[in-house]
Amino acid sequence: MKCCLAILALAFFTTAFTAFSADAPKKTISAPRDVSLRNEVQHAIDRGLDWLLANQNAAGWWSTADQPAVTALALTALQGEPSGRFTKSPPPALKKGYAFLLGCAKPDGGIYQRDLANYNTAAALLAFMAARGGEYDAPARRARSYLVGSQIDLGEKSKLDSPFDGGIGYGSKYQHSDLNNTLLALEALHYSKRLVADKSLADSRDLDWGAAIAFLQNCQNHSAFNQQDWASDEPKNKGGFIYYPGQSMAGAETNSATGRVAFRSYGSASYAGLLSYIYADLKPNDPRVQAVFDWLRANYTLDENPGMGAAGLYYYLHTMTKALTILGVDELELKDGRRVNWRKEVALKLLNLQARDGSWANDNARWWEKDPALVTAYSVIALEMIWRGI
Repeated sequence: MKCCLAILALAFFTTAFTAFSADAPKKTISAPRDVSLRNEVQHAIDRGLDWLLANQNAAGWWSTADQPAVTALALTALQGEPSGRFTKSPPPALKKGYAFLLGCAKPDGGIYQRDLANYNTAAALLAFMAARGGEYDAPARRARSYLVGSQIDLGEKSKLDSPFDGGIGYGSKYQHSDLNNTLLALEALHYSKRLVADKSLADSRDLDWGAAIAFLQNCQNHSAFNQQDWASDEPKNKGGFIYYPGQSMAGAETNSATGRVAFRSYGSASYAGLLSYIYADLKPNDPRVQAVFDWLRANYTLDENPGMGAAGLYYYLHTMTKALTILGVDELELKDGRRVNWRKEVALKLLNLQARDGSWANDNARWWEKDPALVTAYSVIALEMIWRGI
């Protein structure tokens, strides 16, 4: 189970997390440019949400009680419904799902069952923040404190003497940090900042964001910022991200002449890196942000998760949608000069992949993407963001 769930803005209005971004700047949206597509996307969202509502366990969870993150993702998808369908009459599934999450709460603030404590806690925190009215602020504040306390510091305290320092891992027996756990934690901490605006509160401490940025640099193929020997500036890798320092899910290659090992950048990790930098407040013109964005523009495809084939395809589409939404990109200019309407292309891709019953699932089982509850939540959240941008 170590990686099965890991392959789960500034333009806040477009996200499924509008409910906990009341203090964010709002962008004026013009009349829909493609009413027909918007209606098709709404229909797909409705079918996906109906599938989730019909497939909740009587105890309130989706898929498995062992990993509350799946339930948290489903709740976030339900809360993000864009047409107002649930505004006056919230479905009972919401109350049952949140009750299940609260039942997973530990005395230390974590929201988990036995393992993957940080991942489950971060997903639950996002679901708490997506709820209207601040109903779950108390457990959310404790969960936030738990995540802050989980930041890795492997060497001398308060010194960045390990490439893993500053990141967040699964917790429990998994002692090192990794990019995907760090992304989800940074996202949850970013959207829950209002909970610690009052510095007199006992749980008002915040993450060491500078250390988090240092960890992110150590996952990026960019020798100007990553001093590790494996950091590759070859065009096929430069700017992209890997899973954690010294480990890429896309593998590595050894230079036959020099013996130097380079770890391959891949799509979902690179969008995770881009999102993480933005949640950590780096600006779009920062060279680290520009470098990963350039790699992603050069490797744009919807046919696969670049470098990984079908593995993690839905997570890739999910993180792509979040990242391009956050950057305010309407038309994506690729490295070869082509310009693509990425929202339309991602929407049509997801519409074509939706099953007759309204769910989504990957034929490739890696990272648990054969699980329809997980993948349906990924897909619905992405389509909700797209709906708001078309």
